[in-house]
Amino acid sequence: MGSRPPGLLLLLSSLLLILKFARGESSFIIDTVGLSILPKDNVQSGTKVMICCDARVSSSNISYLEYLFKFMRDGVEIHTANTTKDSTYYEINPARAVNSGNYQCQVSVKNKNRLSNTKTLDVKGLQTPILHLNNSTPYESEAFKVTCSAPDEKGALTFNFYKTFRYGQPQRIKKQQSTSNFLETTLTLSHIGDCFLSCDYEISLISGPTSSNISNEIQVKVQELNIIPEMTILPNDIYEPDIVEVTCKVQIHLEDIEIFLVKDRTILKRTTGKTLIHRYSPKPTDSGELVCKAEWRNVQKENYKTIKVKEVFSKPRLYLEPVDLFEGERFRLNCSVKVFFPEMIGNTLKYRLYKDGTELTSSATYVDDARPNSNGNYSCKVEGTRISINFHKESEAVIVNAKVPVSDPELSVVGGKIFLGKRFQLICHSHTGTFPIKYTLFTNNGMKMSREVSRSEDRATFDILPIYKSSDLKTFLCHASNNPRTASKAASGQHLLKSTNIIEPISKPELIIHPSQDITEGQSIKLVCSVQTGSRPINFTWYHQESNGALASLSTNKLEEYHNISSANKKHSGKYYCSSTNPANESKWSESVTIEVKMAGWKKALIIVFCLVLLLILFLVIALKTRLFHFKRKRMANLSVKSVSTKVERLSLTQAEVIDANATPSMMGKSVWSDQVSGSESDDQNSSMLPEKKSEPEYTEVQIKDADPAKAPAKQGTDNIYSEVRNSQQGAPEVPDGPVEYAQLNHDGNHQPDNCQVVDQSLNRENITDSENNTDVHTGDPEEGTCDPAPDC
Repeated sequence: MGSRPPGLLLLLSSLLLILKFARGESSFIIDTVGLSILPKDNVQSGTKVMICCDARVSSSNISYLEYLFKFMRDGVEIHTANTTKDSTYYEINPARAVNSGNYQCQVSVKNKNRLSNTKTLDVKGLQTPILHLNNSTPYESEAFKVTCSAPDEKGALTFNFYKTFRYGQPQRIKKQQSTSNFLETTLTLSHIGDCFLSCDYEISLISGPTSSNISNEIQVKVQELNIIPEMTILPNDIYEPDIVEVTCKVQIHLEDIEIFLVKDRTILKRTTGKTLIHRYSPKPTDSGELVCKAEWRNVQKENYKTIKVKEVFSKPRLYLEPVDLFEGERFRLNCSVKVFFPEMIGNTLKYRLYKDGTELTSSATYVDDARPNSNGNYSCKVEGTRISINFHKESEAVIVNAKVPVSDPELSVVGGKIFLGKRFQLICHSHTGTFPIKYTLFTNNGMKMSREVSRSEDRATFDILPIYKSSDLKTFLCHASNNPRTASKAASGQHLLKSTNIIEPISKPELIIHPSQDITEGQSIKLVCSVQTGSRPINFTWYHQESNGALASLSTNKLEEYHNISSANKKHSGKYYCSSTNPANESKWSESVTIEVKMAGWKKALIIVFCLVLLLILFLVIALKTRLFHFKRKRMANLSVKSVSTKVERLSLTQAEVIDANATPSMMGKSVWSDQVSGSESDDQNSSMLPEKKSEPEYTEVQIKDADPAKAPAKQGTDNIYSEVRNSQQGAPEVPDGPVEYAQLNHDGNHQPDNCQVVDQSLNRENITDSENNTDVHTGDPEEGTCDPAPDC
């Protein structure tokens, strides 16, 4: 087949690519990135080294890829390469120590990148440096150039220069860092003679600094430079104001040599050449050491001599008398010279005195009175002539500043307040006066204290022991002095009484009660709290021990105050006390006082009256009961009837018969009967008025006198007559049925106990009927019905 046109081939390739892409989506992945060092990672300096990097990439539907390779040493990028190949290399030829380090390769494909492993390259060995001098025979201390280089090395190097004497060890004389592989610098050698110079260099690697071998050695011969100047001073014996000539001369001729004349680090004159000449008129203060210095390039030589300038007359001095000058005092200024050679100046000296640059007098002495306008700077000038040369000397200035005398001092209390009985501080102060001022204080107890004040912001403060009376302040005395030639100024403490707030501590309060005794309810009580001494105002407070809190509090300017309790009662009894305070801020308490509030008089009288009434009522009740008791006894005695037979007899008694029956010599019978009759009448009247109720049996005793005493049988002992009177519901008396208790009455009138019972219930009864009172009187026969007394009868 013949060859196909290129266009057709290109078209076919494009179609194939399109078909290939149409099959699926393109993709890739960087599998690995490898790094290698050839020939090996440990080589000698000067060897050719290749750092190789290759990448393995897996892809689909991609015809070709573009790779970006980055080579790095110790993390710093040193080389990049773009290629369509999957590998490349970085060449180092020749390899030097500076190329040592840790290498890595980074491969980037489109938006993906990957790092290789790390490889370390170690280049052994450094190039031996080369030393070069521009002058091998320098003068001592003369600077000359040296160059140390390592042409094949790379990077920043640090160079060292050494000096070696014959049979000695190298001594480093200079160390300097360079940014390149060589260094040019200057050296100076101060010794005279031969020595050898050499150099080496250092390079900093990851493993640490490494030094090269020593360079070649060059012999250097240092020559002596004899430029020490010769020095002459004329005249030899120098007096002021003679002219002095100083000459400095160098023996050898050198270009650019300089000569200096120096005194006390001050250059008096400078010249270029072999000789220096300087003429001047020195003063005695110019005596000292003169130095001649010769300098050529970096070499210096010197020579020195001492001169002494003698005085024709010494520097004048101005004296002030007195030195410690106060205003108002007279002072003197005297100008004088200590050394004087009359033959040198023709025996003549002239004096002049000046104040602030203005001439006051042409005399050596000046006298004046000290005052403010005489203060200033004073000086004197002395003039003389030698060898037709006029010259003068001036003294140091004397400052006249007259001191101000101290003014009258004043005493004051720190804080303006004194508490009697407590420590306090006094200040002694003068408003005018030149410091230092000495203050002396004399206290009330004779003590002496001193203080010296040297600054205006300071004060003479004295610590004072407690005083207990205000008048003690008068005895304090303060002296102030700043001039030992005059009397001190004094001030007393008299004015302290007016200018000071004197606070007297309060005394212990006393509580007084008015009235002091026999306090009754309803009265007013006055609690008076008082103190003997204390500064006003005084605050009084009253307390009741049985109560919580204060009763009252009052501030006053008096030494006593009171609290009034109106209409006192029992709850006001108890212990009372008071406290007092004043500006001294000390509280003091009184002794407690007991108050007893008694009952009011009218209450006592009322109670007495009430008790008397109760006693009277009790007495009346007792008397009434006693009378009722006797009345009942008499009544029962009158109603008791003795039984004289066992037959029951019914008697109808009239009031007259009963009276007749009781008409016996015995007065008792009469009284009993009259009581009975009156009692019966009242009982009948009361019975008609009372409501119906079951009547209780009543008993009375009736004494019956026989008509014929002879017919009656004589009996001894006791004949009892029993009678029961019972009222019916209609008002008629009823005879009780059944057993009845009877009262027993002896013939002698004695009443028997009630605990006697009827033995035989079938007693013969005799009914005695009172026609007027409807009263049945039952009589029983004591023989058939007997009452045995109880054991207590």
